[in-house]
Amino acid sequence: MANHKSAKKRIEITARQNLENKRVRSALKTQLKKFNAAVDAKENVETLLKETISVIDGAASKGVIHKNAANRKKSQVAKKAVQA
Repeated sequence: MANHKSAKKRIEITARQNLENKRVRSALKTQLKKFNAAVDAKENVETLLKETISVIDGAASKGVIHKNAANRKKSQVAKKAVQA
């Protein structure tokens, strides 16, 4: 357990940041599932592609995922959209 005031504060801040990162990561996964379902059904692919890329960029800008991972995911979804 933390003994210093600053260490206790860091624990609280880390917990808050962890919750925010989980929220962003969960939203990203949900959006990817929505996009994949739309590709399978072949409907609303273009609009969901824009939304998905936006969510991926948001996660990368917040540091939840690495920028190279974000670029890889964007490439994957764009490739799926073209094939649909």
